[in-house]
Amino acid sequence: MKQAFGNPKYIKALLTINFIIVPCVVWLLSQLLPESPILLIGFYLVLLTPCIDYVIVFTSLGKGDEKLVLTFTPILFVTQMLLLPVYLWLFMGRNAAGVVEPAPFLEAFFGLIVLPLSAALLLQIAAKRRAFGRKVLDGSAWLPVPLMALTLFIVVASQIVKLPTYADQIMKVVPLYIVFMVIMPIIAKYVAEWFKLGAESGRALIFSGSTRNSLVVLPLALALPEIGNVVAAVIIAQTIIELISELVYIRVVPAFLLRDE
Repeated sequence: MKQAFGNPKYIKALLTINFIIVPCVVWLLSQLLPESPILLIGFYLVLLTPCIDYVIVFTSLGKGDEKLVLTFTPILFVTQMLLLPVYLWLFMGRNAAGVVEPAPFLEAFFGLIVLPLSAALLLQIAAKRRAFGRKVLDGSAWLPVPLMALTLFIVVASQIVKLPTYADQIMKVVPLYIVFMVIMPIIAKYVAEWFKLGAESGRALIFSGSTRNSLVVLPLALALPEIGNVVAAVIIAQTIIELISELVYIRVVPAFLLRDE
C-alpha cells in the first residue's frame, strides 16, 4: 500500500487515461453510430466507466502491478460516479445525466471490493499469528481466478439470451467495441511512456485504460424503464468482446506491447 501511494506518476496517468483520453476516444467513436439514444446510452455507460473489479485479476495475469490497480480502485470508483453524469450531459443532454443512480455503484464497490479486501486483510493478519490462518491463506490463493470466471459466466449467461432479440442494434456497436479494445492498449502504452512509468505499472495502466465496468453498469441499465433490456444487451455485447480481448491482452501486453525493462 505504502509503495503504491508513493507512486504519484501512476495516479496522474490513471486519471489522464480514464477520464480525459477515454472519453475523447469514446465520443469520437460514437460519431459513427446512428442517432439512437438507446444505443448511445448503452455505449456511453459501458465505455466511460473504468473497471473496478475483474481488471485486478487480469492485470495480475498480464504481469502488471495488480496492487496499484487495487489501491487506486476507490479513486476510480468515486471519480467515475462524479464524472459519468457530466459526460452523459455533455454527450447526450441533460435528461441522459439523470439515469445515473449511485446504488448499483455502491453495491458493487462494497460487494466486489470492500468485503473481499477486508477478508483478505483479516486473513493476512491471521496468517501472521496463527498456523491455521497460514493454511487458510495458502489454500485460498487459487480462488480469485475461478471465482471471477464463475461470476462472469453467471452474469453473461443470465443476459446472453437477449442478444439475438436485439441483434440489429448490437451489430451497430460491435465494430466500435472492437476498435476500442484494439486502440486503447496502444494509447495507454504511450501514456505510460509519457509519465515514465515502469513496466509493471505501465501494464497496470494498459489494463485499467482498456477494461470497462460492465458488471457495475449492467444493473443500472436494467433499471431503465422500457429501454433497459436493449441497453443491457448492448452492454453484454461489450462484455463478451472485452473478455475475449483480455485473453489476448494477458499474452500480448507483457510479451510485445510493454516488455520488462
